Amino acid sequence: MSAPPAPASPATSTSDSGRTPPASSPDPTGSIDPAGSGGSADPADRPTLDWRLRFAALSLIWGFSFLLIKVGTHGYAPFQVTLGRLLSGTAVLAVAMVVKRERLPRTARTWGHLAVAAFLLNALPFSLFAYAELTIPSTLAGICNATSPLWGMALSLVALSEDRPTRRRVAGLGLGFLGVLTVLGAWQGFSGLDVSGTAMALLASLSYPIGWIYVRRTLAGSGSSALSLTGSQLFLGTAQLALVTPLFTSAPDGFPLWPTLAVVALGALGTGLAVLLQYGLVTEVGPTTAQMVTYFIPVIATAAGVAVLGEQLSWNTPVGALVVLAGAALTRSRPRAAGAPAPPGGAPPEAALPTLAPKRRRRKLS
Repeated sequence: MSAPPAPASPATSTSDSGRTPPASSPDPTGSIDPAGSGGSADPADRPTLDWRLRFAALSLIWGFSFLLIKVGTHGYAPFQVTLGRLLSGTAVLAVAMVVKRERLPRTARTWGHLAVAAFLLNALPFSLFAYAELTIPSTLAGICNATSPLWGMALSLVALSEDRPTRRRVAGLGLGFLGVLTVLGAWQGFSGLDVSGTAMALLASLSYPIGWIYVRRTLAGSGSSALSLTGSQLFLGTAQLALVTPLFTSAPDGFPLWPTLAVVALGALGTGLAVLLQYGLVTEVGPTTAQMVTYFIPVIATAAGVAVLGEQLSWNTPVGALVVLAGAALTRSRPRAAGAPAPPGGAPPEAALPTLAPKRRRRKLS
């Protein structure tokens, strides 16, 4: 689920990899993020709330997403949690689109690509995380989500031909997966680890960079706004879950209070409001700064799981998580002179929608 750097804006033309700016970070929303904006927005258009406060709010929202998934599964089947989440998130973005008078994409081609993006960035990873948290702690799910930048780096070596590896980034890839082995307790033979649940969480984190690469290759130059594409993507993800859920689950006997509130908050805040916050941050401070939220998500997810849910934490979990984040940071590093935003594969938790960041406005020279 998830997040998270910014690919090229669909409103601008790019190479077939989506760079000039490369990939998105793992956000737990799974939003589309071909973002070509790399810097500050016009001061006159900036929100009154300081970007640092919005950054902190986004970190908390995405960090608590894994806790909310866990609570939601206490009352609903995983597919039902995902459906409720997507439905709530779509409702928030639909309101935003009406307020901003955004138009839906018009071509069948765009809708077709958005359907694939909705599966890879929403329906699949959100459902996998929900199923995973039936058997693994929310803390472990949050840390698995942090591996998205590592998967993105590995995939970029194959899928993005002009994104050449450097020694530092290859070292980051190795360091990150060493951190994963530390979290999983490989030296103990993975004793006490639920293999299927952990595998589903890791597969969910892999789904994000696959989706981001697909989006950058297919939706660049579509002409639609970021908000329009992301809202449409969430709508299609909701439709997909609406078709699948009745086939694998039965109607719930009731609507327990806390699981219901958790699912609604997960969608309205973690998938709806979070996308709007991320969109604004990328516009104002650029994708490089906005993507730093990725490094706070597993820390907050771990703290929330331990403090609120009473989940147990052994020494190798936080240590391994720090190693994973250090590796992820190295995979995103690139020479300053290049001036590019981050490399492919950066959040969220949900992991999540890459958000299509808007095109930067050029200031008039006086």
